[in-house]
Amino acid sequence: MDAVLGLDATGQARAVRDGQVSPLELVEAAIAAVEERDGGLNAVVHRRFERALDEARALGRPGDARADAPFRGVPILLKDLGWRQAGEPYHAGSRVREGIPVEEDGYGVRRLRAAGFVILGRTNTPEFGSTITTEPTAFGPTRNPYDPRYSAGGSSGGSAAAVAAGMTALATASDGGGSIRVPASFCGLVGLKPSRGRLSLGPNAGEGWNGLSCPGFVTRTVRDTAAALDVVAGFEPGDPYAAPPLPGPLAAEVGREPGRLRVGFVTRHPREGVPGEPEPAQAVLRAAALLESLGHDVAPGGPPALADPDFPHHFGVIVSDNIAAQVEAIGRLRGRPVEMEELEPRNQAMVAAGRARSAADHILAAQWIDAFRRRLVSWWRDGHDLLLMPSAGTAPFPLGWIPPDDPATGFARSAPVLAFTSPVNASGQPAVSLPLHRTASGLPVGVQLVAAPGREDVLVRVAAQIERAAPFEHAAMPR
Repeated sequence: MDAVLGLDATGQARAVRDGQVSPLELVEAAIAAVEERDGGLNAVVHRRFERALDEARALGRPGDARADAPFRGVPILLKDLGWRQAGEPYHAGSRVREGIPVEEDGYGVRRLRAAGFVILGRTNTPEFGSTITTEPTAFGPTRNPYDPRYSAGGSSGGSAAAVAAGMTALATASDGGGSIRVPASFCGLVGLKPSRGRLSLGPNAGEGWNGLSCPGFVTRTVRDTAAALDVVAGFEPGDPYAAPPLPGPLAAEVGREPGRLRVGFVTRHPREGVPGEPEPAQAVLRAAALLESLGHDVAPGGPPALADPDFPHHFGVIVSDNIAAQVEAIGRLRGRPVEMEELEPRNQAMVAAGRARSAADHILAAQWIDAFRRRLVSWWRDGHDLLLMPSAGTAPFPLGWIPPDDPATGFARSAPVLAFTSPVNASGQPAVSLPLHRTASGLPVGVQLVAAPGREDVLVRVAAQIERAAPFEHAAMPR
């Protein structure tokens, strides 16, 4: 079973179809892995093992309606932010939601279940996903499987740590400013932020953080990322917008030659005041050389809009206003207001800032982001195919480096980490983090590829090409 559990999700699904293992045996093995490996990591904050076993037994019965489901019996973990499941706890990294029931599955969860996935539980996330390290007061820190003294990143840190440690082959995630790509970078995984509107946030929401946030996955292989997106992607009636249609299934893009692409790369952020870090820069240079060796046209340069000094302010307005609104909504759902002392200091500061602003200020910030989006994406209209940048502005940092009781220092230290990812949330473009570099001490450092709006197909083709040329190593997984 260790050999089967070490396969990616696509491989596990094939093993079930071929009769090498039953859904029940596979789920039992994944549960054992969580129980064995999570004690030192704190990645999984809610376990639904008995229900998962019952669901796995049902999948193995003759006549089951999901007999031909593409991922029948494959275990998966859900991030405890978004990805709501009926009848299961939903905390979003905070205790203030306790007692608020989840009455129906999110559309993404419905599609996962229809595809045959068996949900084992929910993974740790910072309170409301509002920072780039997973160290919530409510549930404690998630530790990096490569070195437990270090952060697994955030806000999808619990999902990334679980996959990197081999508990499941993939887990759901979400990304409002880098929350898929940063944990993927820190934990040595593939993390693709899809185009805005590619995956539905319904029925609980139309958009996240004014369109900045979108759901996705962290995986160990490009083919798993492509196949998982295929089963959950799609417009649902009532969604506020839809991503441009793809030419076909993303799984079919794996192995397809991308052709000769024009790639620009950035090693140091062009905005004044963003410090340069050597490891992310070195990772980009190595990736640029690899892309050039694969026949692509690679040259330094990126969108001039990245240098805009006003971007962090307007991005921060959108995020803090949405956190304030989320806290107000929780108070209404539970029947009593959320008091400031119930929140972590970082979110206290964000809620206070959001409440102090006018509606007009918020709309003006959203309009500024709209104009920024058009300036950023114009670089791709000028003939570029891909932008290569760091996934995170730093290598993995120690737990506690983002101080929980000092919001000003936390915001200042977070900003450079997100400097390369957050503009792509504003533009709504697809971007993927790939595990192509390690520090001298063995910690992963990812590189980010950004495609034109709606072009996940290009990302998957070139990511798979890179994976073939420089196979990803997952040293945190037991061998």
